[in-house]
Amino acid sequence: MRGLPWSNPVKYVKNVGPKRASLLSRLSINSVGDLLYHFPREYEDRTQLKPAHAYDSGVRASIRGRVVGAEESKPRKGLTITKLALYDGYGLFYAVWYNQPYIKKQLHEGTWLLLTGKINRFMGQIQLQVLDYELEDGSEALYTGRLVPVYPLTEQLSQRVLRAAVKSALDEWAGGLDDFIPVSLATKYKLPDLGAALQMVHFPQSSEDHRAARRRFVFEELFLQQIIMTMRRNTIVAVKKDHSYKIKSGLEDQFLSSLPFSFTPGQRTAWEEISLDMDAQTPMYRLLQGDVGAGKTVVCVMALLKAVNSGLQAALMAPTEILAEQHYKNISKYFSSLGLETTLLTGGMKKKNRQQALEKIREGKTGVVLGTHALLQQDVEFKNLAMVVIDEQHRFGVKQRAVLQFKGHQPDVLVMTATPIPRTLALTLYGDLAVSTIPDLPPGRIPVKTYFYRHSRMAGVYEKILEQVTMGRQAYIVCPLVEESEKVDLLSAVELASRLSSGELGGCRVDLLHGRMKPEEKETVINRFRDGLIDVLVSTTVVEVGVDVPNATVMVILDAHRFGLAQLHQLRGRVGRGRYASICYLISDARGEDTETRLRAMCQTGNGFLLAEKDLELRGPGELFGTRQSGAVTYRIADPIRDIRALEVARKEARELLLRDPVLGRAEHRSLLEELKNRFDKDLIFINVG
Repeated sequence: MRGLPWSNPVKYVKNVGPKRASLLSRLSINSVGDLLYHFPREYEDRTQLKPAHAYDSGVRASIRGRVVGAEESKPRKGLTITKLALYDGYGLFYAVWYNQPYIKKQLHEGTWLLLTGKINRFMGQIQLQVLDYELEDGSEALYTGRLVPVYPLTEQLSQRVLRAAVKSALDEWAGGLDDFIPVSLATKYKLPDLGAALQMVHFPQSSEDHRAARRRFVFEELFLQQIIMTMRRNTIVAVKKDHSYKIKSGLEDQFLSSLPFSFTPGQRTAWEEISLDMDAQTPMYRLLQGDVGAGKTVVCVMALLKAVNSGLQAALMAPTEILAEQHYKNISKYFSSLGLETTLLTGGMKKKNRQQALEKIREGKTGVVLGTHALLQQDVEFKNLAMVVIDEQHRFGVKQRAVLQFKGHQPDVLVMTATPIPRTLALTLYGDLAVSTIPDLPPGRIPVKTYFYRHSRMAGVYEKILEQVTMGRQAYIVCPLVEESEKVDLLSAVELASRLSSGELGGCRVDLLHGRMKPEEKETVINRFRDGLIDVLVSTTVVEVGVDVPNATVMVILDAHRFGLAQLHQLRGRVGRGRYASICYLISDARGEDTETRLRAMCQTGNGFLLAEKDLELRGPGELFGTRQSGAVTYRIADPIRDIRALEVARKEARELLLRDPVLGRAEHRSLLEELKNRFDKDLIFINVG
């Protein structure tokens, strides 16, 4: 017996070779294991073999026939038509290939074939435009007369080639694989063994085979993932931190009394949970989630203050310089009134300013450090880092979070997100975190009215912007691209800003913001918009987080179908932040039931949690955040909505197994541990395993 061949290069598989291996790498297929786990996206039912005359013109057909003749013609330059006459037991039909002259030489008279293609009735003949064919020579059929797998492909790689490669890998490997799922679980849940399941998922003999294989791989995927999550969590709670906080913080009380508002019930509950975790002997590892505008930042400030008031350091990392600078502006106001110093560290800083910041951090002269990925650099050294906050944490991977965490001695970690996460996804993405949720919004917030319009109604949208600007308000117009693309027919922010400033919004002060601008240019534009010197800001999604202008009352999102609900909700959250009624326009000419369902859901509710559930249902977990995390969950076959029962079972079984064998050191779990190391190597860096 042997484990899955994750380290065997795919180029050595029969029917692959170096050239095809290069194509497969585009699909992230680099090893034999990757190939075997490249599951079909669907199956074509080619099991119904009927004579040619039984099919109507235009339908896809599967037919068995014997070659009785062949001819070849060249009706014009560059076109060769090969036509074989076949007898199906009832009459003749003709199989047709285009620009494949070798067919006539390979398929001789008397050869029996299984063919699949499109039926055409032409001048009294029944013709089959061939999609797939194979010789009926006693070997297993791969391309017709069965349930045929259809795989995700890349350019220059055909279904036929990929099926042949998968079949070769199965023939060589599937028979002797060591199954890493414990026997007791496979028996309990009636799961086929690994080798059989791989055969059944790629080339099922029946729909029952496919269902059984899918059950096995869904459980396997979720089970392995939940083991990793549980091991990570167990590692965290097994260590003791070497710092503690003052039991009562005068600064915290002073800060709360200075606020012009009181905490909502959700904020109070979240802070109590966080504070309790910080007082524990083991490090906190908690997720704080809440809707746009729920007040997560002010709860985060309480955690920062608790660290600083105890003579310790705290760091807050944000994914963009815009958001980091926004946090710095807001938090430094709070802290300066309390006599505390804050330091900003970003990649765009001048060398002299950066060196001064590094010295303050290293010597402990600053209590709170706010920054971007720049905090992860090797020369950033903390004197006594006790509290780490990571904002918009879905944009960071496991490794990035851990690098910042390792700059302290078992610091407490609070990760925040304004993208509400449904319970099902929280179980899968963040099973190693405790979760605090702020479900309510501060009182007095005026809901943003949202409308879904076609581009034909843009004149009315521009009129609304002009009306709001006349009243002293401001507006955003969000465009997906920065520059024109020949491949994607979308308005670019650059072209749009130029056109509007001299056209539809000629009376307004229009400016541009996009991600390719230098940091100092972005900051200048944002400050001018914040100070009311810009009426209309045309921008890419760089404004999704970190731009807080209460005077802005109109958000226009062009080609809104290009975004997921979570991102649309974040963009909409840039307005409605002040005391004025605000409007969001979703502009799209895209058609399709899913598209309209998503955009109309935005018009029906401002609840981010409800929208996240809908987004997960419509788009799937891999697309919820728009970008794939490093070290995050990826799904080959499982679906956390459809497979919620399997997820719950996998979570339960993973926890029970690790209670019995915390580091998977027992002999019966050796293959399971090896499989985990092969699949989750980067994650296991941060886990104590046997």
